[in-house]
Amino acid sequence: MLPVAHDFRPFAHPYSTAMDFLGTPDVGPLLFAGLVVASCVTAFIGVFTGAAGGVVLLGLMAMALPPLALIPVHTVVMLGSGVTRTMIMWRNVMRGTLLPFVIGSAIGAAAGAKIFIALSVTWLQFILGAFILLVTWMPNLGRIGAERGRFAVLGFATTFVGVFVSATGTLLAPFVAASTPDRRVHVATMGALMVIAHVAKLVAFGFIGFAIASYVPLMAAMIASGAVGNWIGEVALNRVSEQRFRLVLQIVLTLLGLRLLWGAARGAGWF
Repeated sequence: MLPVAHDFRPFAHPYSTAMDFLGTPDVGPLLFAGLVVASCVTAFIGVFTGAAGGVVLLGLMAMALPPLALIPVHTVVMLGSGVTRTMIMWRNVMRGTLLPFVIGSAIGAAAGAKIFIALSVTWLQFILGAFILLVTWMPNLGRIGAERGRFAVLGFATTFVGVFVSATGTLLAPFVAASTPDRRVHVATMGALMVIAHVAKLVAFGFIGFAIASYVPLMAAMIASGAVGNWIGEVALNRVSEQRFRLVLQIVLTLLGLRLLWGAARGAGWF
């Protein structure tokens, strides 16, 4: 898991035993409700923009949950959101990408714990940020090679990195966008592929039932509200033009790529 210098949770209450709403550690009623609403809103963002929902939710959850619970709880919530999104839009999923992605994800999850810890977070952020920007602005790069081989590699990379940073849809999004001209296919396929990645992570590391049993009420509520956000997002997606969707997606991916480069620069001590 990414190194954590300190436990920065501005919304965590110092007297957690009095604030454990429905048995959820350090989470009072207002914070519980806030996270549930955040799940709905970010699910909508994820559908309507084609990316970013998971990253935004991770950032919000990081302000409230302890580091050891953050990644597994976020993964379970995103898995639930991805399942409901795929169910709503299953007719638009690029089915030919699924099996190669499953194979790549299985290998990526198995390799992640043994290899990733030796990698520099700064270099990883730099590589990911540069890669996202290149594929976003040079979409032909996202269509290099046969589709099955490409998505097998993406399955490996997305799951390998996702074990430690959780929200890796940003890495996958520009490649899916380059593979289809239809915004509905993009969103549906993203949902299905991220379900595979999240399942692979949970299986490989035994996150289910490990240190997060007390978060089940919160996760269930966030998954339910995320389903509502997915439905609202799908309705909005059908009303927006393809050109506008592509513009929003390109802007969002550019900002996220630049954010990774900025994080790498700060980690290297350049700023």
